[in-house]
Amino acid sequence: MSEKYIGRSSQIAARVLGGEMMVMSSVDSTFFTLNEVATAIWQAADGRTPLTEIVVRNVCDEFEVDLETARRDAEQFVSELSHHGILLVSDHPFDMSAGPVEAA
Repeated sequence: MSEKYIGRSSQIAARVLGGEMMVMSSVDSTFFTLNEVATAIWQAADGRTPLTEIVVRNVCDEFEVDLETARRDAEQFVSELSHHGILLVSDHPFDMSAGPVEAA
């Protein structure tokens, strides 16, 4: 399996309200409330860190879950948000020097 890199789109609005991360796409107004695990992945989505590393460091270590379960759940989460253009996925690191990237 090839490594995936994830980055947050610049076409979103995100805020923490009442301890929960709220994310909305400005493209289609899709709104998500992220749980703690999804928030950890979201916050680590810098476009340079491989998804597997994010899962190990920010999910397995923090939430005491096994790697296969965490990876499967993370891939499903990333897939869902990428379909709405909220998270961007690539086989290569993104150039995030200018901040979040534009959805294609």
